[in-house]
Amino acid sequence: MNNDTGRPPIVGAVDPQVQPRYAGWTTFARLPRLEDVARADVVVVGVPFDSAVTYRPGARFGPNAIRQASRLIRGYNPELDIKPFEVCQFADAGDIACNPFDIVAAVDQTAAELTALLENGTRAVILGGDHSVALPSLRAVHAVHGPVALVHFDAHLDTWDSYYGADITHGSPFRRAFEEGLLLDKSLHVGVRGSIYDKQDLVDDANFGFSCITCRDIGTLGSDGIIDRIRERVGDAPVYVSVDIDVLDPAHAPGTGTPEAGGMTSRELLEVVRGFDGVNLVGVDVVEVSPAYDHAEITAVAAANVTWEFLSVFGRKARK
Repeated sequence: MNNDTGRPPIVGAVDPQVQPRYAGWTTFARLPRLEDVARADVVVVGVPFDSAVTYRPGARFGPNAIRQASRLIRGYNPELDIKPFEVCQFADAGDIACNPFDIVAAVDQTAAELTALLENGTRAVILGGDHSVALPSLRAVHAVHGPVALVHFDAHLDTWDSYYGADITHGSPFRRAFEEGLLLDKSLHVGVRGSIYDKQDLVDDANFGFSCITCRDIGTLGSDGIIDRIRERVGDAPVYVSVDIDVLDPAHAPGTGTPEAGGMTSRELLEVVRGFDGVNLVGVDVVEVSPAYDHAEITAVAAANVTWEFLSVFGRKARK
């Protein structure tokens, strides 16, 4: 993806030594806007929707909070030895305008817009929004890549059925995805913990093709062990990663809708995300940042750095 391929020159992020980080466009990591580049290999796109939550609202403001927290990100990732913004074209595609009063309409709108973004080979990292936005994102990825292995970081299973008569909520996206044939039988939850409604929930989840690494397992496996389990599970399949920020302990992510004690640390999550280097990664979402409950941008900073690590993984893939 270099200039000698005949493609337009890569437009990188704003240099913080030229313009202070607190100035200029609030795009993710101060990347160019999609309309300012000829084409993008990877886009960051917000879905500011939270009408499908079952507890604390506010994730509609998550994309802006994550972008704001990303201003401090610099251009070189020493852990992955990559300057991602110099090897392929990244851009911020802004936010998808979706209906805040109609969940089904919002999901359809989001799926259509994401599919249009992905049709020319572009990859996307979605900033939520509540976890229901993973369903239209998976529909869009499926339209381009077919069924995927899902790696799902979350305190919760999110394979429950309807709530109050609504089939699509932030607690049901992956049950719907299974029913729609969007997933391969290679999917995996990471970080699950806390109370559930019934033991049958675990039986149902296994029947949907999921295996599970609980937070208790994390203490035994460590980051390297989790990475090994993920790689063994997904193999060479196309992989979609969905990160609910509540996979982190509330000490590391207080600003979220359904916090659960006993979660991962931000360091553990970042280490595992770097382990996706070499995996056939086709899509990502980072969701459930609710800034009204955040303190000193703790949650938004964590989400911004998770997103940065995924962009670095995409950059590594482009460089090979």
